[in-house]
Amino acid sequence: MDLQEFKKEHIRTELGLDNTYGRILIIIDFGNVDYWFEEDQQDADGNALAEDEKLTIDLDKIREFCSLFSENARFYYGHDAERDSSLRFIIAAKHVFGGSRVFSKPMQKIRHHLKADEIDANKRILHEDGAGAYVYLHKCNFDVEITVDSIRLMKNYDTLMLFSSDADFVSLFRFLCKKGNDKKVILVKGGHITSSLRELSNKVISAQTIKRQITRIVKKKQKPGS
Repeated sequence: MDLQEFKKEHIRTELGLDNTYGRILIIIDFGNVDYWFEEDQQDADGNALAEDEKLTIDLDKIREFCSLFSENARFYYGHDAERDSSLRFIIAAKHVFGGSRVFSKPMQKIRHHLKADEIDANKRILHEDGAGAYVYLHKCNFDVEITVDSIRLMKNYDTLMLFSSDADFVSLFRFLCKKGNDKKVILVKGGHITSSLRELSNKVISAQTIKRQITRIVKKKQKPGS
């Protein structure tokens, strides 16, 4: 057994993923996943992060982690056509996951007015109008695309492994698990999830248990104007 195979078996055993899960389709709802570790103050070894450090998802590491279970990993994330960094990120994701397995569409900009106690903690560029200070939040929902693809590809997998905490996937899980479809569902989640998602999942994996496998430490961006 080579090192990669040993690592694969060790992590699968650690997570309780045996061969009964069969062929696995992995779907990463990255808009949901991106901020899982934003508030973490410790690294995977329990060491405190410096004040100017934070954890972020590493594309290469999450792809390597997925490859332990399946070569069929699909990545969904929106882009901002006005920001070069956003477009470069999608290009990087395509390089890591393969161009045919990365799915993107333009993000929507939503104006969010800040309360007085939110302004000091804000790290986004501030704007003002008659109603006060606001920031733009970028939203891009892939619930429909992920649901359609999960159903369209049903003949190609026995288990769906979904990286998300979105309660909107309850209906999809219920459909996949009903008699006649008989699919299994593994949910990789950050933070809290609804009881319905938990009950419909054959396995729930907390993002904290795989922190070492999918994150890296980076420097925090400075607050605009600082």
